Amino acid sequence: MQLYSFFNSSTSYRVRIAMALKGLSYDYQGINLRAGDQRSEDYQQVNPARGVPVLVDDNDVSLSQSMAIIQYLDDTHGGCCLIPREALAKARVLEFSNLIACDMHPVNNLRILGYLVNNLGADDAQKKEWYCHWIAEGFAAAEKLLERHGHGAYCFGDEPTLADCCLVPQVANASRFGCDLSPYKHVMAIYEHCQQHPAFKEAAPENQPDYIG
Repeated sequence: MQLYSFFNSSTSYRVRIAMALKGLSYDYQGINLRAGDQRSEDYQQVNPARGVPVLVDDNDVSLSQSMAIIQYLDDTHGGCCLIPREALAKARVLEFSNLIACDMHPVNNLRILGYLVNNLGADDAQKKEWYCHWIAEGFAAAEKLLERHGHGAYCFGDEPTLADCCLVPQVANASRFGCDLSPYKHVMAIYEHCQQHPAFKEAAPENQPDYIG
């Protein structure tokens, strides 16, 4: 398998966590989003949406959305079960995961922040205000979901799921932007617990071959 990834991409980070949890090896293909590698003609042949991650499996499967990639890996490879099979448990994990993947991440990704600065003239302070506003909106909701339905050391039990794969990169990015995360006690407790797991350590941005310090 090949994984097209950028060390600081939260969507790539999700997939790296999932693959590490499942013990899957792959060839790392670094795509420098900051340098604009994703806009090259060659890369658009890999992913017309010009984003990461992309998973290529046996040269006849290519997937370009992190949630689809993780679902595919869960359906086709053994190891831990990231998306529960029981209906309600699955729905709870997907509810939480999609809060992050659909509500929080899209309004704060690199393309959106670049548009705010380059097209709408936002300065650094306004960009940070935008980012932290949506982080606060999303994590306030995430905290409530964990209060209502979360249990165990991870989001939904004593083993990590897709929910944890989504949570950790979003917290990492929010911390990097200097957002105040102190109100989210459940979120941060789970994040800190995940940091002790070898798979989460392996997938961390600073441990990737394309890491830029």
